[in-house]
Amino acid sequence: MAKNKIAYVCTECGGQSTKWQGQCPHCMTWNTMAESIIEASVPSRYASLTQTSELKKLNEVKMSAVYKRTTCISEFDRVLGGGFVPGGVVLIGGDPGIGKSTLLIQALSHMTNDKSQTPCKVIYVSGEESPQQIAMRAKRLELEVSDIFILSEINLEKIIQSIEKNKPDVVVIDSIQTIYSEELQSAPGSVTQVRECSAQLTRIAKQLEVSMILVGHVTKEGSLAGPRVLEHIVDTVLYFEGDQNSSFRMVRAFKNRFGAVNELGVFAMTEKGLREVTNPSALFLSHHHEEVSGSCITVTQEGTRPLLIEIQALVDNAHGASPKRLGVGLEQNRLSMLLAVLNRHGGIACFDQDVFVNAVGGVKITEPGVDLAILCAIVSSFKDQPINQKTIIFGEVGLAGEVRPIQRGQERIKEAAKLGFTRAIIPKANIAKQKIAGIEVLGIEYLSQALQLLKA
Repeated sequence: MAKNKIAYVCTECGGQSTKWQGQCPHCMTWNTMAESIIEASVPSRYASLTQTSELKKLNEVKMSAVYKRTTCISEFDRVLGGGFVPGGVVLIGGDPGIGKSTLLIQALSHMTNDKSQTPCKVIYVSGEESPQQIAMRAKRLELEVSDIFILSEINLEKIIQSIEKNKPDVVVIDSIQTIYSEELQSAPGSVTQVRECSAQLTRIAKQLEVSMILVGHVTKEGSLAGPRVLEHIVDTVLYFEGDQNSSFRMVRAFKNRFGAVNELGVFAMTEKGLREVTNPSALFLSHHHEEVSGSCITVTQEGTRPLLIEIQALVDNAHGASPKRLGVGLEQNRLSMLLAVLNRHGGIACFDQDVFVNAVGGVKITEPGVDLAILCAIVSSFKDQPINQKTIIFGEVGLAGEVRPIQRGQERIKEAAKLGFTRAIIPKANIAKQKIAGIEVLGIEYLSQALQLLKA
C-alpha cells in the first residue's frame, strides 16, 4: 500500500502546497493554509456511484418539470425557491444555537404530516446530538415526529449504506463537520474529510434523487467552516442571520440553482420554535409618537420581496481630531463616499461632525438603492428637521450628484402604498406611466432637488 503524503491545503480556494506558507500562492489570502493528508489512492468503494455518461446534443435533452416538495413553512419555502428538489443538496450555515436544527425538525414534521403531498420518508442523521436530545426538542416544540427516522452516526460508509438500503426522500446531515470516512486518515472536520464526505453525499443524492440537507458550522468571521469548494459542490447555500439576544432570525439564500439569490425569510424565535413573520416590514420600522429628526423610511429589494426599512442617522459635533464615521448594517466605505457627495453637490459639510448611521432591526443592506435615503436622514439630523413619517425615499446617488434609477421601482412603491405611505421621492426614471392610487410620486434627477423637497 502506498504511503500517504502530507500537504498544506488552502481553506478558501483548495489550492495545495508542499510546505506551509503564510499567504496562499493561488488566491493570495493570508493564514488559510492548513495541514492535510493527501491520500495515495482514490477510494474504490465509491466507484459504483460514478456512472459512465455518453455525449448528447443539448437540444435532444428531454426536460421535465422540477417537482418541489414544500415544507409548509412559507418563509422557508421562499428562501428555498419553492421547496426541496429531489437530488438537490442544500447547505445551511449559522452560529451555534441560532435555530438551524429547530427549523429543520419543524420542516420535517410538517412535510411528513402534509396529506396534500406524496408520502415522504425522512432520515435525520445526527452527529452532534443523541436521539434522546432530538426527541426532547421535538416534544418541547409539540411536533408530530412519528414518521421521522433518526440515525446517530458519523461514519460516512454506514450513512451511505443506510441511505441505499432505506431509499429515503429527504436526508438531513447534522452536521457535515462531524462526518468522517474510513478511507481517509485525517480527523473529522479537516479540509480533506469535509471535501470528500460532501462530494460523496452529493453523488448519492444525485444518483438516488434524494433531497440532501447539510448543516455546516461557521467561523468567527461568519463564513462557513471548511474549504470554499464546499459551497461550489452544493446546489443551495443558506445562512442564518440575527443576534442571539434578539428573538428575530433571518435566513438568506446566497446561492440557489432552483430559485432567486439573496431571497430573505424572516422568523421569530418563540417557546414553540421558529414562527414565520408574514409582514417583515413591520419589524424594521420604528413607531414614533411624533416626528423625529434623522429618521428616513426606504424600500430595499431582498430577492423578490420589497422590504421597508428605517434608516436612522445621528450627526453631532466631533470632540476629537478625527470625526467618526460609523455605519451599522451598511457599508462603511460607501458612507464616506456619500458624505463627500453631500459636501460637493448638496452644500452640507460634515468634516467636523461625527456621523452615525443605523439600519433598524439589524438587517444588512448591500444594494445602492438606499443611498438617497441615507443622505436624507443625515441632512435631517444635521438640520434637526424631521421627515414626514408617511414619506418613502429611495434611489442610487452617483459621484456627480445625479440620482439613478434602481430595479423594480414600481414594486417598491406598491409595497409602500399598501402599508399606508402617501408620498414617495424617487428617481425620475422610476416613475410609472400609470399612477398608483393612494400615493404621490415625486421624481428627481439630482440630489439638490431631493434636499429642496425635504423642506416642503
